[in-house]
Amino acid sequence: MSFTLAIVGRPNVGKSTLFNRLVGKRLALVDDQPGVTRDLREGDARLGDLRFTVIDTAGLEEVTDDSLQGRMRRLTERAVDMADICLFLVDARIGITPVDEALAEILRKRAAHVILGANKAEGRAGEAGVLDAYALGLGEPVRLSAEHGEGMDELYHILRPLADAFVARAEADAPEVEVDVEEEDEDADFAPTTARPLQIAVIGRPNAGKSTLINRILGEDRLLTGPEAGITRDSISVSMRWMGTPVRVFDTAGMRKKARVVDKVEKLSVADGLRAVRFAEVVVVLLDAAIPFEQQDLRIADFAETEGRAVVIAVNKWDLEDEKQEKLRALRAGFEKLLPQLRGAPLVTVSAMTGKGLDRLHTAVLRAHEVWNRRVTTAKLNQWLGAMVEAHPPPAPGGRRIKLRYMTQAKTRPPGFVIMCSNPEELPAAYTRYLVNGLREAFDMPGTPIRVFLRSQGDKNPYKGRKKAAPSKLRKHIEGRRER
Repeated sequence: MSFTLAIVGRPNVGKSTLFNRLVGKRLALVDDQPGVTRDLREGDARLGDLRFTVIDTAGLEEVTDDSLQGRMRRLTERAVDMADICLFLVDARIGITPVDEALAEILRKRAAHVILGANKAEGRAGEAGVLDAYALGLGEPVRLSAEHGEGMDELYHILRPLADAFVARAEADAPEVEVDVEEEDEDADFAPTTARPLQIAVIGRPNAGKSTLINRILGEDRLLTGPEAGITRDSISVSMRWMGTPVRVFDTAGMRKKARVVDKVEKLSVADGLRAVRFAEVVVVLLDAAIPFEQQDLRIADFAETEGRAVVIAVNKWDLEDEKQEKLRALRAGFEKLLPQLRGAPLVTVSAMTGKGLDRLHTAVLRAHEVWNRRVTTAKLNQWLGAMVEAHPPPAPGGRRIKLRYMTQAKTRPPGFVIMCSNPEELPAAYTRYLVNGLREAFDMPGTPIRVFLRSQGDKNPYKGRKKAAPSKLRKHIEGRRER
């Protein structure tokens, strides 16, 4: 990516719509009500032959206090400072407002390059607003329609000469890419690199401290936080180096019980968070130490396991607990009882507010990722399978015992194994759980999802299908005497 473009403007001028247009996906939430976007969202944009990073920002308002709108404003100002180019959007149909004029003054002082865009300019309704935009003193406005894709060519021709100035810098900062990894190799290296960072999703109920945790890991107030529950609405991704490990962390919206999700924007937010889980490699399920393992916590953890992701349980707000040892014993007992499908997964206590326990969380995440990529040789698997069958033979429905003949690992991320057997449809689920638990213990794979697939090998009778052999001379002689 050669440069960074921040889209700024007052609420509901179409910033998120333009962001989605540039990245080619519906990454940012879009709705008619103003103020849907609250955090900064980054995406990889494409416009012609230009490749750059685009930042969607919260609507700028004339608020400077510590309210939610005031914190949103400070985050947007931060994006203006860090961006190479700012695209200032105004609403051509409404025209220039006093807020637009105040924001233009801010951009003149803080931004190195400003492009003025008059959005919603399709048709005659936006002509007056485009003419009014000249009065902002930011040059000729670009007529845009983010919803219909109009004006993209003109925007390209304005960005093209500006992008050339950032080419040399981009080449110097470009990470190593296209690292070849042979997945069939038993010693394949899946260690995180700058080109392929470790993907982590932080999920949990509202106000569990997800954004605060990521800000603490990052070392700066990058994500919007506060006492209000449900501030995060988009699934926000942040790239960083965490204790030397290249990672990409997704901060997701808090997930409440489905019956309580009635707001349209919140429904979109939860769906966005679920998509983030599917893109992650390791999922950190963040619990509130005061009320851990609520029903929604269990559903969230089960969803991550169902999606086949490595899972780490992190208990936040640990600094507020008085009886820590007693509480920790209760947490471990509850974890074993309520989440047996994640048996052995790391359980770490942290304080996002103070930063205590983040080193243990980092170690747990790397450990979970390593186990998630674990490979076991076929020879070891079949030796283990023979011992497991000898210790506890499979059942014999109808008097014919099910035979487990052969086993191999089919994939990793998560580990998946194929067992060739007779009558796989009759093997009970309890025996499959017996094998999964044995795999965890024998090959040191605690907590990670393990998939076992049963396949029929067919009838192995070597004489089935052969023609009946001709009778021998002795047999003919015996049969002839019987006839006489």
